[in-house]
Amino acid sequence: MRKRIIGPDPMRDRQSSASWIDLREIATVEVTSEDPKFPIESVFKSEGASGWRAADRGQQTVRLIFDQPLTVRRLQFCFADAEHERTQEFSVRWFSAEGGEPKEIVRQQWNFSPKGSTQEIEDYAVNLENVSALELVIKPDLRHDEVPATLAEWRVG
Repeated sequence: MRKRIIGPDPMRDRQSSASWIDLREIATVEVTSEDPKFPIESVFKSEGASGWRAADRGQQTVRLIFDQPLTVRRLQFCFADAEHERTQEFSVRWFSAEGGEPKEIVRQQWNFSPKGSTQEIEDYAVNLENVSALELVIKPDLRHDEVPATLAEWRVG
């Protein structure tokens, strides 16, 4: 029999021990649209930042282009919306420094509701080598296309 003693919140313990990459130091970010009050840089800062919001409606792309190819073991995204009822879809692709077509990592839908489901946190264990870029595509409202895309935080480890 194997036995482990775990703390009250094993996810918190695992997240706090993760070594996140300081993306502000090693990457260029491209974005299709940006509300000046909610700049994309805030997504990569520590807690307390305002997050990013698109200035335009509809599908948006946020792309991280790395100065040097790197290995990626973990991706974490936080989306938040306490104001709008909507169904969002996002997808993440990675680009190899060796070229070729980008490869999709995940495609996910989430229903936001001000009366309950206001935050989506996705945490993915990946094994990506020689990554030159990561691309996040957000379709913020699959039903009505009336709200801008938002992103509270994006971490890479």
